[in-house]
Amino acid sequence: MSEKTITLAITGASGAQYGLRLLECLLAQQCKVYVMISRAAQVVINTETDLVLPGTPSEQQQFLTDLYNANEGQLRVFGREQWMAPVASGSGAPSRMVVCPCSTGTLSAIACGASNNLIERAADVALKERRQLILVPREAPYSEIHLEHMLKLTRMGAVVIPASPGFYNKPQSVADMIDFVVARILNQLGFSHALMPAWGGDLS
Repeated sequence: MSEKTITLAITGASGAQYGLRLLECLLAQQCKVYVMISRAAQVVINTETDLVLPGTPSEQQQFLTDLYNANEGQLRVFGREQWMAPVASGSGAPSRMVVCPCSTGTLSAIACGASNNLIERAADVALKERRQLILVPREAPYSEIHLEHMLKLTRMGAVVIPASPGFYNKPQSVADMIDFVVARILNQLGFSHALMPAWGGDLS
């Protein structure tokens, strides 16, 4: 499996823009991206953005390929019960997975190993194979349950990056605040980018 293949799951927390912007950046990095979009995420995308996402995985794949001008075959979208997808097995899944945004329901399911759908199974595979798993929750405030799940997953090796933009880069737009969080994810994945300067760089 190529190191430039990434699994990206977009779930039903507010903040669909983070996941979509991350997808755009990964495609620009010439990554191959395996995408899963939960049913709740489809509702959120249609609510929070100007996009009207089609209903089926094949339609979503073509829609996103056209939207981000991806290469043919660079982006693959899998359905919630598509158990023969590469991400469902340790022998086929990429070495890196991001859930962005990560709903607290998905966080709970991953922490408990529920594997009731392909997103949860793919995350379970990442954990059992000791592969990189990045979770981007967007909730406020966090309950003790949420915090316990984040602590449990961190101890398992996952990295939790809350969708909490900083302001030391003096953001001028919502897009700048989205890029702040996406930049942190790209840093964890090991990709260089120009979304924002590194700490200690020119912030003027």
